[in-house]
Amino acid sequence: MASASLIHPTAVIDPAAQLDTSVSVGPYAVIGPDVRIAANTKVGAHCVIEGATTIGCDNQIFQFASLGAQPQDKKYAGEPTRLVIGDRNTVREFCTFNLGTAQDRGETTIGDDNWIMAYVHIAHDCIVGNNTILANNATLAGHVHVDDWAILGGLTGVHQFTHIGAHVMAGFASHISQDVPPFMMVDGNPLAVRGFNAEGLRRRGFTPERLAAVKQMHKLLYRQGLTLEAAKQAIEAMKADMPEAAQDVERMQAFLAASTRGIAR
Repeated sequence: MASASLIHPTAVIDPAAQLDTSVSVGPYAVIGPDVRIAANTKVGAHCVIEGATTIGCDNQIFQFASLGAQPQDKKYAGEPTRLVIGDRNTVREFCTFNLGTAQDRGETTIGDDNWIMAYVHIAHDCIVGNNTILANNATLAGHVHVDDWAILGGLTGVHQFTHIGAHVMAGFASHISQDVPPFMMVDGNPLAVRGFNAEGLRRRGFTPERLAAVKQMHKLLYRQGLTLEAAKQAIEAMKADMPEAAQDVERMQAFLAASTRGIAR
């Protein structure tokens, strides 16, 4: 159980909840019986954490967040589902993260080192990777996947079952209803691919050779008038021509092969 000195006396924590002794809990927070919180996580005032919610180490959860509430899915019938949050995440005011549903994996998953700004909604069965940035009021519908290092601008809405690839950058108020391939830069309603996230990739240490490969994949998909199948074949050929970027080519190939909603074009 958490140390009494770190728990505000007005906080309501179920005796069955499992909190590391280093967890701090602010005034009027409510924590339910099936909640587990690991070392050095800070829970702000008036937060409500309920359901089968597991939270890792060194997270900072600001005031008024609601984590682990029942999914906003009319099919939900009380099945035992989960919310799992990793380590070192920042969760700002009024965020809402819901439990999973039995129709999917039964789990909503948020990875490590994410920067999640105020009023973000992460619906049932979403998977958010590591090192993402979700700006204010970004809204993920059910079953959305957001891969590592993606950035979603404020007020961006993401349709259910959509997949957003690694290193994507979506501008303010983007309307995302189709899968966005890795490395791309998008915005608008209707959504348009504006280019690739060159500056973000440079900041993450991509070499000139890898940047050239990403630029070429963007051209094949969006600038040369190719069908998607023809673009896929040309991307496959890049592995022999640009071996130093093989991991990036393989990431793109895997994404395109798994896409179920079609890609933003």
